[in-house]
Amino acid sequence: MTDRLLDDVKDLLDKDFGDDRILKQICRACENNEVISNYERNYVRQLAEKHLGRKPEFTPTNSVVEKPSVPDVPMPEIQHIQQTQSFQTEVPRISYSKSKNKKIMFGIGGLALLIIIAVAFSFNGLPTGTPISTPSDNAPISLSIQSDLKSYNKKDLISISGVSTSKGTVNLSINNQNNEIVWAEQISLKSDGRFSTLAIAGGSGWEKSGTYTIIVDDGKEIKSSTFSFTA
Repeated sequence: MTDRLLDDVKDLLDKDFGDDRILKQICRACENNEVISNYERNYVRQLAEKHLGRKPEFTPTNSVVEKPSVPDVPMPEIQHIQQTQSFQTEVPRISYSKSKNKKIMFGIGGLALLIIIAVAFSFNGLPTGTPISTPSDNAPISLSIQSDLKSYNKKDLISISGVSTSKGTVNLSINNQNNEIVWAEQISLKSDGRFSTLAIAGGSGWEKSGTYTIIVDDGKEIKSSTFSFTA
C-alpha cells in the first residue's frame, strides 16, 4: 500500500496536480517510513482517482464524500485537576475524662518530649523553613503533546508529536475556538511510547481565526496544547 501511495504521489507531482507542498511532505514521509495519517492517504487517493484514472479501492455507498469522523472515540470533557498536598502535624488529643487520667499523662509526656527534641535540634543549627520536596517534584512525565509551531495559516501542515507511558493507542483531536472538533485520529504508540502524525489546517470548522487546541487522551490521562490559526 505504501509503494502504491508513493507512486501516486510522484505521478501527481510530475503532472502538477494537487498541492506541491503537501504532496512533497507525504513523499518524504513514505521514503522515510514515517507515520502517514488517514487524512493524507485519502487526499492522495482522491487526486489519483480524479487525475490519474486510478480505480477506487472500494465501492462507495454514497456519491457524497463524508467528512472524516471518529464516532467510536468519544472525547470526554477536559477537567483540570489540581492536586494539593498538605502537611499537618497531628497533636494528640487530650481527654479530660476522669476515667482516662493515665492517657492524659502519657499524652502530656509525649508532647513535652516532642518540644524538648525540637528545641535540641534548633540549638544544633537545624535551619527553619526548609522546603519539603513532594514526590510529584521528581515524578516522570507520563503523557505529553506538542506541535512543531505555535501558529499556522490555512492549508499549513501541522506536525503533532508526543510520548505516553501507556500501551496501545492514543486519541488525538483538534478543537476550534468554539470547542468543536475539527480533526480527530487514533494513533498507535511505538515501542518507546512515542507517537506522531500530520494534520492539514483547513476544512470544515476552520473558517475562523483564533486559538485552536490539540488534545491527547491515552485512557489514563488527558493533556492539551494550543496554537493560533489564521484563516
